[in-house]
Amino acid sequence: MLALMDAQMRRAFARRWLADDPDPDDAATIQGWLDADDDAALAAAFGPPLAFGTAGLRGPLQPGPAGMNRAVVRRITAGLAVRLRLEADAHARGVVVGGDHRHGSQAFADEAAAVLAGAGYRVVRLPGAVPTPLVAFAVRHLGAAAGVMITASHNPPGDNGYKVYWGDGAQIRPPLDIEIAEAADAIDRVTDLPLAPEAVTGPPTDLDEAFLAAATALAPDPPPARLRIVHTPLHGVAGPWVRAALARAGHHDVSLVASQAEPDPDFPTLRAPNPEVPGALDAALAQAEAEAADLVLATDPDGDRLAVAVPAAPGAEDAAPAPDAAPGSGWQVLSGDETGCLLGASLLDRHGTGASVATTVVSSRLLARVAHAHGAHCAETLTGFKWLATAAEAADRQGRQLVLAYEQALGIMANPAVRDKDGISAAVVTADLVASLAAQGRTVHDALDDLARAHGLHLTGEHAVALAERGGPSHAERALDALRADPPAEVAGVAVTAVDDRVAGERRPAEGPVEPLSTPSAPLVGLWLADGGRLQARPSGTEPLLKLYAEVIEPVAAAEPVAAARTRAAARRDAQLAAFADLLAAVAG
Repeated sequence: MLALMDAQMRRAFARRWLADDPDPDDAATIQGWLDADDDAALAAAFGPPLAFGTAGLRGPLQPGPAGMNRAVVRRITAGLAVRLRLEADAHARGVVVGGDHRHGSQAFADEAAAVLAGAGYRVVRLPGAVPTPLVAFAVRHLGAAAGVMITASHNPPGDNGYKVYWGDGAQIRPPLDIEIAEAADAIDRVTDLPLAPEAVTGPPTDLDEAFLAAATALAPDPPPARLRIVHTPLHGVAGPWVRAALARAGHHDVSLVASQAEPDPDFPTLRAPNPEVPGALDAALAQAEAEAADLVLATDPDGDRLAVAVPAAPGAEDAAPAPDAAPGSGWQVLSGDETGCLLGASLLDRHGTGASVATTVVSSRLLARVAHAHGAHCAETLTGFKWLATAAEAADRQGRQLVLAYEQALGIMANPAVRDKDGISAAVVTADLVASLAAQGRTVHDALDDLARAHGLHLTGEHAVALAERGGPSHAERALDALRADPPAEVAGVAVTAVDDRVAGERRPAEGPVEPLSTPSAPLVGLWLADGGRLQARPSGTEPLLKLYAEVIEPVAAAEPVAAARTRAAARRDAQLAAFADLLAAVAG
């Protein structure tokens, strides 16, 4: 409805919001917009409200329902309090509340804690800026009914967000998100909600120790080889936690990137606080090169994702333009698929038949092949760890142990005590893997080559289209609807053999009957190609982007170098991804 408002209706709505805004600064900002007849600012603030996406609510720090602010936090928390009444013993079990170091995080966490306590719930407020995995861990460890984490993870500095965990320690899934949002919409005035900040308590003193013990439970002590590690928390909160976990696992030679060591919500050395963005790891790679390190680990601002870099394979330096090489060019940043599949293979080697792993529909299919070779089960879910957590729950019911879940966007769940991605425990198992290879006189590249020879060279890639520059969410809807209704016969000269329409929940082969898909309905469309490739498109759940995904599988001949297959695969992938992007741009209009 807000999207259909004219200027007069929007101004009337803004005045009603203003009269119920608990933040005097935000109220003054809204009044200033009204006084100045700033329709552009009012349209941005009072457009479509924030909604639960892949990982909770996220949006810009601004007044109004389209931004993150005290009024929105108070309202959505009140909706959470209403929905929690349906859960057994929820008032006594309580809610865990935490926040990171972003602008507004601590104030919003205090606001959420006060609303929940005012509604009669026991509230455990984690003090100070904490990593997201600690909140996910604390929900299960303390037997809480729910958890709230204030973070926008890797979003731009001007954003913040609100993530909700349920009593199983996983992020909420439909219909819970809808039920909480509907309960929030039914709240009359947020300034009339009772607040009880005095009733909020702190966590037990052993919570941090319990988390670190769980994060390092799989690590051998001492490690099989000594590593020199460089870590950057990218101006986030995970620095002390990663160092403590690595030290506990026997990795003491850890060098911190000083310029990015302290939490800073403005992320001054980064173009974007996202380890996936090119350049984000430049400082860490330069330091690793100078220190002759063995491994680079980079956690994202709230500590739930991990990027990994290792020294480049022998001979790779010769292919680079050496005279103009930037610092750190002797290093290779692993893709999320490479890290996830390497760790999956390593953990399956340890646990063997009967274990389970999981990944998402936009991640590599290599993990499924690795699992099959181990006699293990591999689940494939929709994007997001709220769905990967369901694979962990299913494994529990089946008597299997889920040893790893990952998604290509650098998220890894290897700690069974955390039902979400966890960059801290992922740092430990990654260091363990690299040390184990080093003890055998082998490298990460050797392990990747082994996987390629055994299962084919799987190469993935992504492309993002900024929707704000091309019509906003409607651009994504038009593109996906057109792709579903009239899929192409070929892409980059390769025939399309089937279409995965996850909106309708069906796979439509070019020949043969329609097959049902097991995942819930989602705005995701995929094309299967005759050469074994797969192309997919979906709107981002956290940013205004249309995301495209490609995967090719290239056989590796017995006598050829894996690098030759990788070159062929890269050419196929790039051609298909470029053609797919052009196709979507054309059908969107």
